[in-house]
Formats: sequence, C-alpha cells, structure tokens
Amino acid sequence: MALVGPVLRVLGYFLVGLAILMLAPALLDIYFSNPDWIAFALSSLFVGLFGLLLAVSTANYKLEHLTIRQAFLLTTASWIVMPVCGALPFLSLGIGFENAFFESVSGFTTTGSTVLIGLDGMPPGLLFWRSLTQWIGGVGIIVMAILLMPLLRIGGMQLFRTESSDRGEKIVARATDLTRLIGGVYIMLTLTCMILYVFSGMSLFDAVNHAMTTLSSGGFSTHDASFAYFESTAAEWVAVVFMLASGLPFVVLIKSLTKNPKALLQDPQARVFILLIIVLSSLTALYLGIENKFTFGRAVVEALFVVISIITTTGYGLGDYTAWGPPMMGFFLMLTFIGGCTGSTSGGIKIFRFIVFFGTVRAYMNKMIRPDQVVPVRYGDTKITPELAFSVLAFLVVYMATVGLITVILGGLGLDLVTAMSAATTAVSNVGPGLGDVVGPIGNFADIPNSAKIVLSAAMLLGRLELFTVLVLFNPQFWR
Repeated sequence: MALVGPVLRVLGYFLVGLAILMLAPALLDIYFSNPDWIAFALSSLFVGLFGLLLAVSTANYKLEHLTIRQAFLLTTASWIVMPVCGALPFLSLGIGFENAFFESVSGFTTTGSTVLIGLDGMPPGLLFWRSLTQWIGGVGIIVMAILLMPLLRIGGMQLFRTESSDRGEKIVARATDLTRLIGGVYIMLTLTCMILYVFSGMSLFDAVNHAMTTLSSGGFSTHDASFAYFESTAAEWVAVVFMLASGLPFVVLIKSLTKNPKALLQDPQARVFILLIIVLSSLTALYLGIENKFTFGRAVVEALFVVISIITTTGYGLGDYTAWGPPMMGFFLMLTFIGGCTGSTSGGIKIFRFIVFFGTVRAYMNKMIRPDQVVPVRYGDTKITPELAFSVLAFLVVYMATVGLITVILGGLGLDLVTAMSAATTAVSNVGPGLGDVVGPIGNFADIPNSAKIVLSAAMLLGRLELFTVLVLFNPQFWR
C-alpha cells in the first residue's frame, strides 16, 4: 500500500477536478434548455464522491516524495481512470459502455476517432464535453512529456531532463509550477485561436470547441463533416497555424513567444518539423495540381491543411483525401507514423526520435567504412549517448511491433487488412481517421465490432503513454 497510497490520493484529487469540470457542460445544457444536463450532474456527483473517497481514505500518505515507480503508476492509472469516468455522460446516448469508453479514450488521448453519428443534432453539452476532454488531455500530455517522461527515461526522453530534475527536486512541486506556466500559455493560445475562428465566420460555440480541439491536436468537431462543414478558407488557414503550433515543442514555443523569437529556429526538431511540412506539403500540392484535383491555389490549401492535420495527429477532415489516388494512400499512412515534436500535444513516433535514429544509422555506416573512427551522434550541440540511442531504437521496435500485433488482432476480429492496419496505426499514433471506407476521413468507427473498439481503446492509451510507461507495469520487478 505504500506504493499505491500516494498514487490513489493524487488520483482522488484528479477525479474531484474532473467532477467540477463536468458541471460546465451541464450548465451549457441548462442554458440551451436541454434535458441532457441531468446526465452531467449525476456523473459529476458520482465522480466527485468517488474522488473524495479516494482522497480522504489515503490522506495519511504524503505527496512530497513521489518515487519513479509511483510516477509510472500514476501516469498510467490517470489515463485509464479519467476516461472511464469521462465515459459516463456518453451513456445518456444509449450507445453502450464500449462505445462510450472508446469515445472518452479518444478524447482524453486526443486521438479524435469517433463512434458518434449525427453530431450536428447532438446536445451542446455533450459536444462541449468531447472538446473539453481533448483540451484537458492536451494539457496533461504536455506536462507528462516535459516533466514525467524525462524522469521515466522513456524512448530517449531523458535527453530533455531539466536542471531541476537533475537536482532531484520534488516531482509534485515541479508539476505545480510547470502546470501553472503551461496552463497560462495554453489558455492564451486557445483564446487567440477561438477569436480568430469567430472572425473567420464560425459561430461562437463552434469556435470555442474547435479552438480546444485544435490546440490539443485532438480533431473532434461539432459537425459530422468536420472542417469541411464551414467551407471557409479563412478558418482553414487559422487551423493550419494553430495545428502547426500544437505540433511544436511547447517549452520552446513559450520561449519564442516570451523571451527569444528565434528559439524555434534554434531547436533541432522544430527546424526539421517545419522543413518536413514545407517539403511534404509542396509535394502533395504538386501532385494535386498535376492530377487536376484542384486549382493551384486550392491545391496548396488542401495539401497544407491535410499534411499538417495528419503529421500533428490532429485529424481534421476536409473531405475524403483517400480519393486523391492510390499514391496518396501510402503517403498518408506514412505520415500517420511520424507525429510532431517531443513536448507537444501531438502523438506518433516524434521528430526527435527520427533525428536520433537516422543519426545513429549514419554513424554506424561511417563506422563500417572507417572502423577506427570515433563517430559521435549529436542532437544539436548535445552528444547522444549509446544508452539514449538504444532506448530510441528499442522504442521504435516496440512501436512497430505494437502496430503489427494490433493489426493481427483486428484482422482476427473480422476487419479487412486495410482497415485493420490503418486503424491500428491511427490508434497507436493518436491520429484519428484511418484509411478506407470504414474508418477513413469520411468514415466512422461505429460499425466495427465492440471487441475491436476495446482493442483500439487500449491501443490509443498505449500510444499516448509512449508504450513503455504501461508495459513496465507488467514487469514483475516493478512490484518488488
């Protein structure tokens, strides 16, 4: 109990906070005279009482000295318990727990896959709750990536350890300060995005929801047609800018906004990320122009929007981009794996790991040519240690193996190969839409078997928690 007690206490506080947040959509439904407010009120009451019970029953456990093992446990437990409780309001739709849990997990992990149909006529409180789960998840992901992952040494993340973590300062104290800083900037960017969406022609309700799901790289929309509903080039450009921001390293983004405007260009992964988007968007626009899919100007907008939407794992749709031709199918599947920068709200493998991977491969090939030569692998000015390079390579292997395993499981549950592979990839990478008619950009996950939804829910959680955070709990050594 010494290991679990402090974790349960923090979890109790989290649930009380979640219960308070559930009152916001309840008030929204009351304002619009929608009876669905009762579902949120009851859910808030249940979650709040459960959270209080956890917090009070573990009040004797101090929180000042959370260990690394407790950090692992808290991170995983939070991302499981919060979606379970967050699923309660969705039960009012009569969709069953499997669907409600899938929708909630997709929200908190900022994946954006959905099983809901008829969003345009759905209660406003429920639409707002979907967006809010992604916005909450986005903040949690940034804090986890910047504070916890370096301490847990997941997939090379130890490179991003701060000076405070090297000095062994208290995890909870650092989390409080960091969350306050991140929260302030996150709210500021969300409000800016919302205002620009309003100026681009969105209603206030749509603007609030889409601002939350843009900054969190979530991709939930208030309309079945997603972003195509608005038919606004201005809104698409606003989305492009803020989706791009969601894929950048948040600490570096804060630094560039507050201290050093050149900070983004000085960061190795931010430079690679921006360059990659420019190159891939240009190639896509060129293809669309050659194939006469759009006019040149429209091809640029479509290419930039879709490439950024996928690579940042936001997942907004402007229509069925899989209809652009077979070459684009493979291209978009590749983009699904990449992801944004480390320390952003994006999912995927992350740019940092690709930099280390290709640097390690290049160093190995140079070593083959000249065995006596010492060939260091560098990330900017930082020398990559063999341990860090190994952890990145291990992450890549486990990542691809996880996608492969889930593809096989989904195939065994009755999904065709294209649907199974793209669903597995989009779930582990937290992108949202997959490929094909069933789970593609104009499809929906409602029609896949409930057993497949549970598998994909687990895949979304695994991907969001960088795999090893969860897998380490299955190591018997962890519990000794």
